[in-house]
Amino acid sequence: MALRSLSLLASSLALMMAAVASADSWLYEKFNTDGTVRTNYDASGQQVAMLNLDRSSGAGFNSKEQYLYGEFTIQMKLNPGNSAGTVSCFYLSSGDGDGHDEIDMEFMGNSSGQPVVLNTNVWANGDGKKEHQFDLWFDPAADYHTYTIIWNPENILFKVDNLFIRSFKRYADLPYPSSKPMTLHATLWDGSYWATEKGKVPIDWSSAPFVVSYSSYSANACVSGGACRAGRDGWMSRQLDSAEWGTVRWAERNYMRYNYCQDGWRFPQGLPAECSRN
Repeated sequence: MALRSLSLLASSLALMMAAVASADSWLYEKFNTDGTVRTNYDASGQQVAMLNLDRSSGAGFNSKEQYLYGEFTIQMKLNPGNSAGTVSCFYLSSGDGDGHDEIDMEFMGNSSGQPVVLNTNVWANGDGKKEHQFDLWFDPAADYHTYTIIWNPENILFKVDNLFIRSFKRYADLPYPSSKPMTLHATLWDGSYWATEKGKVPIDWSSAPFVVSYSSYSANACVSGGACRAGRDGWMSRQLDSAEWGTVRWAERNYMRYNYCQDGWRFPQGLPAECSRN
């Protein structure tokens, strides 16, 4: 009986270890990590990746695969309290060169009690400066919220939970991310020079370490040099319908902090061409 009990115990442990290994796969099988990245599990058994920022370094993970179009989703829970000067990111990038492409969702920390700002931006062939910024209408540190980037040949869509907040449209005569494969990144770093009130409020290191948690990552995307995964019809030609455009206008009307198409001081020679077409 004792031997049988030990055998059953060993089998149970093996199953538990296999389950943990499977749960780990979304991070360790799909991403490389940098800095202090810890893992844990929430009450539902979902794996959580926690990025740590202190005086010594920030942290992040980046995909082992590169993509050319896709739908990318992750849940994030930001650092509570005074997070001024920190930047938590979920973004795609083709690299750091002068002609790089990039699609950003950047969360700019703030002092306790102030709204966290979500910065969305698109870079095409090294040309950025296309920010839409929103004050989040909820506390992003109180619970997990879902953030989605849909990138296809027609437009780039940004989504918070179940609400679309931005559509960046492609025009045939203007730069658009369409030919450079991109890597998916999640990072937490010191953006004191820029992030909070244009750099006026730096990080208070007495509040360190800062921790941002990521969970439930998914990518339904075309892998560079490979095939598009099943389900591509759901995003490859995705554009907003009239109701979804309504949520974009709602976000712009109530929560938009900055729109590059309204910044004449930044563009003294004239606003970017797409501003007059949207």
